[in-house]
Amino acid sequence: MPKKNLGIREILALNLKENRQKCGFTQEKLAEKAGISANYLSMVEVSKKFPTPEMLDRLANALKIETFQLFDASATAEGALIHLERSIINNIKQLVKETVRETINDECKYNRK
Repeated sequence: MPKKNLGIREILALNLKENRQKCGFTQEKLAEKAGISANYLSMVEVSKKFPTPEMLDRLANALKIETFQLFDASATAEGALIHLERSIINNIKQLVKETVRETINDECKYNRK
């Protein structure tokens, strides 16, 4: 089961950090490129601060990605796993529900005979 539900801050934090690392940037280098303080970027990466739309655009531009990609829940490995886990759990629930329904219907038919 998923350990926790990721909120928008956590998704942003994970995607920001992952994209920063893919680019080979330190927090200081990305902060410099985006025109923000490294301390503020650090706070965003641990979900303590949430940037303005303008700052999100600057961060995305510095990372050479589209801004919306910072919010893609499945863009990180952790997000993809959580999405997969939820999908599997929902499929299992649906199968159990259908099996129970079929069993009840079969039982009712058997008792009518």
